Amino acid sequence: MTIRQFVTRLLELLTVLLGVSIIVFLMIRLIPGDAVAIMLGANTEITPERLLELRARLGLDQPLPLQYLQWIGAALQGDFGTSIWTGRPITSEIAANIWPTLELTFLSILVGASLSVPLGCFMASARGRVSELAVRMGAIAGLTIPSFWLGIVMIFLAASWFPGVSTIGHVPFLEDPLANLQRMALPVIALSLPMLANLSRLVRSAMLDALSQDYIRTARAKGVSPRGIVYRHALRNALIPFVTSVGVSTGYLLGGSIVIEQVFAIPGLGRLVLGAIAERNYPLVQATILVMTFAFVMVNFIVDLLYLLIDPRVSHR
Repeated sequence: MTIRQFVTRLLELLTVLLGVSIIVFLMIRLIPGDAVAIMLGANTEITPERLLELRARLGLDQPLPLQYLQWIGAALQGDFGTSIWTGRPITSEIAANIWPTLELTFLSILVGASLSVPLGCFMASARGRVSELAVRMGAIAGLTIPSFWLGIVMIFLAASWFPGVSTIGHVPFLEDPLANLQRMALPVIALSLPMLANLSRLVRSAMLDALSQDYIRTARAKGVSPRGIVYRHALRNALIPFVTSVGVSTGYLLGGSIVIEQVFAIPGLGRLVLGAIAERNYPLVQATILVMTFAFVMVNFIVDLLYLLIDPRVSHR
């Protein structure tokens, strides 16, 4: 990877982030009606003076371009304003809730990505066998079962079979690692299953394509073992679409974590967003969505760089 390629990808990243920030900024401003009145809801104490005060506090009394410049300038310094209802800085509220979401997403990626490679390789090497058909059917089921439904079923089964085991809520990892992993096990399974099913089928397809290439036939003719052919020769080429799909799947995991956190009562960004929506706390909604979108874009940027490292032959625009 050259410096020019890195700079090109970095400029593309900045362009995407700029577009995302504009869309997130316009979310509140394009709401039909008076956004400030919507935030205050059915409060009987609404007065014109209070509307003007809140509008000025949110900067909604300024021209739209000036509002954006002030908002993005403060956001770049880590200042997203204050929560309407609690009066606390939004940055501190996000910081207090981001770690459970990061842990849930990281563990789900780790489980989904690490298990999908051996499963995909197994399905490719055992093509046509009954065992491969059973694994493929399980992968299809994993794609069709909604994560929230699976989470509810697992909570019910765990309560029936292991009544003394806590399956909901969250314990910080540093406070009690064992209790943390115990409570995170079911949410991680529910969230990572669709990713595991999708990636394993992708690895299978890529491996079947790689195993049909001429260099694989040459390796077989030289007496390379079947395991060596699969993991030493074919897997490298199969990893190219796999790495790209992992980056895309991360976005789905971030979105799915909103529902999973609600099901398992995990105090993460997902529950924070839903609570802010219910309270009409739109500045908090706006900031949280921007942070989650920024994380998704950054993950895809890193994946893009890994893509270049895995296959330098890829043509670059």
